[in-house]
Amino acid sequence: MIERAIKPVIKDLLTRFPAVGLLGPRQVGKTTLALSLASELKESSIYLDLELPSDRAKLSDPELYLGQHEESLVILDEIHRLPGIFKTLRSLIDRRRRKGNRRGQFLVLGSASMDLLRQSAETLAGRITYQELRPFSELEIADVRPDAGDQLWVRGGFPDSFLAADDKESFEWRSAFIQTYLERDVPALGPRIPAETLRRYWQMLAHNQAQMLNAAQLASGLGVSGYLDIMVDLLLVRRLPPWSSNAKKRLVRTPKVFVRDSGLVHALLGIREREELLGHPIVGASWEGMVIENVLGALPASAQTSFYRTSVGAEIDLIESRIGRDFRRHDIQALGDNRPRATAENVAQCWLAPPLI
Repeated sequence: MIERAIKPVIKDLLTRFPAVGLLGPRQVGKTTLALSLASELKESSIYLDLELPSDRAKLSDPELYLGQHEESLVILDEIHRLPGIFKTLRSLIDRRRRKGNRRGQFLVLGSASMDLLRQSAETLAGRITYQELRPFSELEIADVRPDAGDQLWVRGGFPDSFLAADDKESFEWRSAFIQTYLERDVPALGPRIPAETLRRYWQMLAHNQAQMLNAAQLASGLGVSGYLDIMVDLLLVRRLPPWSSNAKKRLVRTPKVFVRDSGLVHALLGIREREELLGHPIVGASWEGMVIENVLGALPASAQTSFYRTSVGAEIDLIESRIGRDFRRHDIQALGDNRPRATAENVAQCWLAPPLI
């Protein structure tokens, strides 16, 4: 088992907050991590998968059922399937606080970040904190599989894809993963649109990886308005905003769009192995997207990130803004010394700076 970097963070938060939310796309390892944490904390725990009718039935009267497990850590998987439970959680948390139990009561897992945050904004304010579990990063695999950097790039960081027996099995898993999202998860959050139409849109995003893209216009042309918002909500696509200030230079205002996992980029484009990837026009953009995701995963959650580009094409791929920090420059080639840098024109350097160019 590859140790997840976020594990000690979640463990610490459970000692300080009554509820902790663990967000991430499906199959990223949320359940495995939650159950591992529960066993390490050496406390009794209850696990409920709210996609199972039998587990949802247990919560037909959530106050009664959860009230019987006051001394347990209750893990609620796919919490967005039962949005009305947040009000009950608030009441139970407040009741237990009055009894002196102020920590580690609930660990909730979810696949749709904005949906969860909206549902809990009013009910659990001050009682819950959220963290995102991402696919494997290069730092996470470095100690266990130090020679697997290229494998991570080609297959992506979803555990079942990265740890597959070979590239063929990994590609088949990612293809099935994409199909499941298109046919089940995306329609559940928006209007029902033919899966093939959604696939074409997702493939267009992959073809335009790390590029500035009028995604709203593209979606409108395909009749899938709002689809990009759903993909961002499902933590599968990232919108990186342009850096802006009162600078006199003319800067672009269009965000960059990334499919966040490099393995999904390759599956959407039919790229099955490393040699095929190295000869594909997407190779530089794919490498750039993977590096940026690795850098963002290593930054604190409070970091403000963007990219910089002028109207004449001068560009910095990633800017981190922190108040009170001196201007610093970091070379991100340290993330992988054996990658084909020549094809990734603007990925060689990452600039970490205060909001001033």
